[in-house]
Amino acid sequence: MNLQQLRYIHEVARRGLNVSDAAEALFTSQPGVSKQIRLLEAELGVEIFTRHGKRLVAVTEPGRAVLAIAERMLRDMDNLMQVGDEFSNESAGSLSIATTHTQARYALPPVVREFMRLYPQVKLSLHQGSPRQVCEMVLDGSADIAIATEAIAEYDELVMLPCHQWNRCVVASPRHPILREQPLTLEAIARYPLITYDDAFTGRSQINKAFLGRGLKPNVVLTALDSDVIKTYVSMDLGIGILARMAYDPEEDRKLGMIDAAHLFESSTTRIGLRRRAWLRGYVYAFVELFAPHLTRRMVETALAGGGTDAGL
Repeated sequence: MNLQQLRYIHEVARRGLNVSDAAEALFTSQPGVSKQIRLLEAELGVEIFTRHGKRLVAVTEPGRAVLAIAERMLRDMDNLMQVGDEFSNESAGSLSIATTHTQARYALPPVVREFMRLYPQVKLSLHQGSPRQVCEMVLDGSADIAIATEAIAEYDELVMLPCHQWNRCVVASPRHPILREQPLTLEAIARYPLITYDDAFTGRSQINKAFLGRGLKPNVVLTALDSDVIKTYVSMDLGIGILARMAYDPEEDRKLGMIDAAHLFESSTTRIGLRRRAWLRGYVYAFVELFAPHLTRRMVETALAGGGTDAGL
């Protein structure tokens, strides 16, 4: 048995049991992958995959157990490599952040600027996607940190660290009557065409919950994946918008009026997601603390080790 065989079965499972795709991702041949899987199965005395002819069609029950152990072993191997890197060069390397558009555009810029000043030898990359996509990026190893509002809490394999609470505002063309509503109510909002986030993004569930709680059905005419798109269509007077308060800038958004709506919706929490029991480079802890100063290295290490997954704000 060797680590390469574990990599092969792990990658085949990741690629939906497509041996050709797994071989291509691992820069090897399909027959070589198939042979090594057979050798591993022979040594273990169990079939990891169910076959139909030469095709793999399912994972067997013992195969699921083998794959789970293989994934843990491969992660531990990655952690060993990280330990070596950590102590051979503490201030150089790479850091990959997976996040949503709103966080990347409005919450992260000052953090990224300060991090780049402190760690000029670290190559930083930002990947944008839906909350579920950013979580999957961390789980499959293509990103180190997930930053999102929704979805992170649904992944047991991720340690969830709450960072900031935020709420919403309503934006509209400057002369729109909604801006004169005092106090602003959900009933008033529901009278107008509404532009807001897609269901998978940025606290949309809190918006739905608020209207449902009052027995209202808002007239959502357009949904978008990010705040800038919402503001673009609101500025065309196609409807009023509900968006994250952090996404409204009085200087940049002079063509829009804004009224705070925090009293109408439950607040949402931005969270950092880290792979459970991962070994993190020192500068990763530094980035986390820059983004959320209450999340010290000691607190994050405790959470990663299983000593709690919901550090208080």
